[in-house]
Amino acid sequence: MSYARTRRIGEEIKKVITELITEQKIKDTRVTGTRSLVSVTTVDVVRDLTYAYVYISVLGKEEDKDKVLEGLKSASGFIRKEVGRAVNLRHTPEIIFKGDDSIERGVNMSKLINNLNIGSEEE
Repeated sequence: MSYARTRRIGEEIKKVITELITEQKIKDTRVTGTRSLVSVTTVDVVRDLTYAYVYISVLGKEEDKDKVLEGLKSASGFIRKEVGRAVNLRHTPEIIFKGDDSIERGVNMSKLINNLNIGSEEE
């Protein structure tokens, strides 16, 4: 079930974490030192606000994905502190990072569709 309050909180957490990543406020080189594109796709907050599952998409090399997730997991204390500052909650949820390959799958599907369209134009 999706609740309006948890969705709103999830969106606010997503904005804060995206800002931390894009402005390179996370000093871990595993996150900021890669040439890969790192983006926050979704944030699911548990109804009692104890956990926030943050889904991260990394476009680039496979080894960069693992490094970025490790870097974010090691910086989760700092990230949680910054989220607590930005989002006014009594208790800041524990942040759990998970990999998300939905953007990659979308790019692959788009390539397959383009290949089909090119093949049908040749006939």
